[in-house]
Amino acid sequence: METLKKIFPLSFRRTDSVANLIVGILIYVLAGIVVGALIWLATAITGWLPLVGGIIGWALGVVSTLIEVYIVAGIVIQILVFAKVIKD
Repeated sequence: METLKKIFPLSFRRTDSVANLIVGILIYVLAGIVVGALIWLATAITGWLPLVGGIIGWALGVVSTLIEVYIVAGIVIQILVFAKVIKD
């Protein structure tokens, strides 16, 4: 449980009321939108490079997928902590 608290600190902080739960979920969603936009911009900038752009685009795709998984897992953990399925 301590490992989850270290990896997903926001999921365990904002669980005392419905309003805080919604704010915590919105923080995750907004972080995902910002990071997604930055990755899209970096991919668009490097897209015109023939070989290097492909490699960088692939790496950015992997990073984007990992960030999306982190965000979804954080939201799910936050809901489970709020519902008292996971004890904090």
